[in-house]
Amino acid sequence: MFFKRAGAPAARDFREQAERLKSGLENADAVIIGAGAGLSAAAGMQYDGARFKRYFGDFYEKYGFRDMYSGGFYPYETLEEHWAYWSRYIFINRYMDAPEPVYHELHTLVKDKDYFVITTNVDHCFQKAGFDRRRLFYTQGDYGLFQCSVPCHDNTYDNEETVRKMVEAQGYQTDREGILFLPEGAEAKMEIPGEFVPFCPKCGKPMSMNLRADDTFVQDQGWHAAAQRYQEFLRSHDGMHILYLELGVGANTPVIIKYPFWQMTCQNPKAVYACVNYGEAYAPKEIEDRSICVDGDIKTVLKNIKGK
Repeated sequence: MFFKRAGAPAARDFREQAERLKSGLENADAVIIGAGAGLSAAAGMQYDGARFKRYFGDFYEKYGFRDMYSGGFYPYETLEEHWAYWSRYIFINRYMDAPEPVYHELHTLVKDKDYFVITTNVDHCFQKAGFDRRRLFYTQGDYGLFQCSVPCHDNTYDNEETVRKMVEAQGYQTDREGILFLPEGAEAKMEIPGEFVPFCPKCGKPMSMNLRADDTFVQDQGWHAAAQRYQEFLRSHDGMHILYLELGVGANTPVIIKYPFWQMTCQNPKAVYACVNYGEAYAPKEIEDRSICVDGDIKTVLKNIKGK
């Protein structure tokens, strides 16, 4: 079947490929961006290493977690400890700006183009960088939303106010730039007060994160509206000179972005597929002559395109 096996990476000169991508952006009638975790990683949103130790050193010492993902799905004994962990997790990955301006640089490159974004990321870095929210489709949820854990209904709830109270109750503060920190000499609490634990307003069961982890994921009205806008964008630009720009998409969920981008490029002779991914930049043989594959760090590639 088509696309079962990808062709060899288009391992041409880095600068040549970056120039081809710059030209592709300039000449396209529209740009459809497909973004994965690699884009946020390039923006400094690492979930392990020093960033993990900075905010979760106490959980590391107690449980031996090596990264934020591990701690996020640990079966804590109390909801107070569960939400102590998750409130920090949400705050630094949703309500703090990314350490590097990669999303802002990408916005500068496409803001005057006819564009749309589909992403598996749940950190809302696109919106914080100035992208039009009506041109964004977050397929996998949002760190900024709670939902019923059952779920008994399909509404979601903004969590910013509650999360801020949770992290403050653990002893954290924010500086002028909104960066979370512990005052000198202070030790973070690993539980939140029971009154801050969120419960469903309809059935009374605990709330959970609006993340696509299993079959309890809620696709609310906002999700469906964004999905419809994305489909309408695809239909209205059918047959046009489209640049399908894939950034940092891995092999975990290829059916959401990668495979559809390959297929739509194949079906439209005017389309161009571009992939920027460190160590994973390749295209199928069927569209290799209309593909731009840049094997490199996204931050470096964007700076090259901007001429920095």
